[in-house]
Amino acid sequence: MDAIIISHEHFDHCGGLPQLLREWNSVAWLTEEAHSGFLRALPESTAKKFSGRVEHFRAGERFTVGDLEITPFAVPHDAADPVGFTVRANGVKVAIVTDLGYLPELVKQHLREADCLILESNHDLDMLKVGPYPWFVKQRVMSRTGHLSNHVVGEYLADPESFDGQARYLVLAHISEHNNNPHLVRLCAEEALDRRPEGARFHGQLFITSQRTPLAAFDL
Repeated sequence: MDAIIISHEHFDHCGGLPQLLREWNSVAWLTEEAHSGFLRALPESTAKKFSGRVEHFRAGERFTVGDLEITPFAVPHDAADPVGFTVRANGVKVAIVTDLGYLPELVKQHLREADCLILESNHDLDMLKVGPYPWFVKQRVMSRTGHLSNHVVGEYLADPESFDGQARYLVLAHISEHNNNPHLVRLCAEEALDRRPEGARFHGQLFITSQRTPLAAFDL
């Protein structure tokens, strides 16, 4: 493993990073702000071992790992310096963006012309409102620096001015175990894609991720 690329410092995205770096003899790529925030959450002894295996990038500035060209771009989330990514190689583009409260125009532009688009569809608003989370957490999830709901994702997928529909693989990810379910995610996405006008139909494949079972590899 040549690199582990981190979108932001929240523990569910990088809690196992020090162990993976040791086991795989790899390098972590993240922003300076995310690096600092992550170090503050680690025990001092662990932080020292971690510090020598880090490379930094900035949102908007491309970098390469092997033959992959990676472009990080800023997203609205309640983290130190959160980003999404596009990855290009051999004429293929993959876009990955989870953990964002809404879809700014800049983010939509980065997602265009992706052969594979990985996008969060985190929660159902009704399930979130009646679910087990404390109210302050519910407010955070619903905020413009929280997470995308099924409804917001559906409106994006239905609009050909926002989602160009060119992806061969559309992967909906980061699905809450408490405030969503995969069947509802698929239902909302398929209904939204069916609303696209005739001249802008989506002809790719839709996949819904699971926190417990990985998807098979995609042929790009």
